[in-house]
Amino acid sequence: MTFATTPAPRQIGWGARTSVMGVLNLTPDSFSDGGRLTSVSAALKAATRMVAQGADLLDLGGQSTRPGAELVGAAVEWQRLQPALAALQPLRASHPALLISVDTFDAAVAAAALAAGADWINDVRGANFSVDSSGGSRRDPQMLPLIARAGCPYVLMHSRGTSQTMDDLAVYGDVVAEVRAELLEATAQALAAGVRMEQIIWDPGLGFAKTTAQNLELLRGLGELRSAGFPLLVGPSRKRFIGAVLDEPRPRARLWGTAAVCAQAIGAGAAILRVHDVGPIVQVARMVEALRPISP
Repeated sequence: MTFATTPAPRQIGWGARTSVMGVLNLTPDSFSDGGRLTSVSAALKAATRMVAQGADLLDLGGQSTRPGAELVGAAVEWQRLQPALAALQPLRASHPALLISVDTFDAAVAAAALAAGADWINDVRGANFSVDSSGGSRRDPQMLPLIARAGCPYVLMHSRGTSQTMDDLAVYGDVVAEVRAELLEATAQALAAGVRMEQIIWDPGLGFAKTTAQNLELLRGLGELRSAGFPLLVGPSRKRFIGAVLDEPRPRARLWGTAAVCAQAIGAGAAILRVHDVGPIVQVARMVEALRPISP
């Protein structure tokens, strides 16, 4: 697949307010909501509801990244994304501040999405230094040059391995220091490829090659990650580590655990929260912000 692309520089001006990103999984096999948004009408209805609840961004995904998920290929991924992306354009017309992110690690899909009106690329392999069986990188070598040309915001997420192997790679001496170092290395490579500093957003990759204890340690260390100077995107929504702490096997029943993590992340300076349950988390964000000390 090859597609033309056009610059998509729209982004949020970072400030005191935490932004909320609503998750739109257009897949049959995502871990908590697979198969719920497989029609364009269902995706548009969900997107409209999230925007009404206060979402600043919508993150569309056509390739599941849950543990054990199979790769579907660029053609199938784009087949899932394109109709929904097209259907969302009228919604953007009535909500001009709304931003659309596409969750992909395939450069051809990213190029197509940017050309079709997406504003951001959210790359779960942005900071993944694992290699495949042939010795090649897990990361798409065309992604960084594309992002540099497009000038769009780019989420570098920390991960290791693939959906099949990541659970076996959750081995760290100091998870906060090592995630920070690997994000810095990925950032240096992005800058060397022509990506500008202001395009880059960091995501520590909760749940990706991390155990429950490591996820909790990362959340305690968000301030250390934030000190590197990049906006932080934190995506705890409904994840396994919350289920493990709460002894709650049902992903959709993990809202309050998610809310607690989001409150802690806001306190640590997170710029964006990526969540399924937009309405409640918008309320959490606004309340936490209202409780901050007033500067003299």
